[in-house]
Amino acid sequence: MKTRIVRIGNSQGIRIPKPLLEQTGLQDEVEIKPENGSLVIRPLHQPRTGWTVAFQKMSSAGDDTLLDEETTIASTWDRDQWEWQ
Repeated sequence: MKTRIVRIGNSQGIRIPKPLLEQTGLQDEVEIKPENGSLVIRPLHQPRTGWTVAFQKMSSAGDDTLLDEETTIASTWDRDQWEWQ
């Protein structure tokens, strides 16, 4: 798809056609950076976004219990050699 660089105040910019926005899911804020002679535009998202709400839902549904059974000491060596510092 072809577009033009346009003047926006003291800067320049491009208009991103709606089909490209829909295909990429880009919304609101993006990260833009140069990479190998090109501009790369990526969605700006925070790691772990939504985790708090997801954990609250898990807790209220009782889905926040450990899946592994309690581990036991494998041998006397483990018990005799390990000391908490």
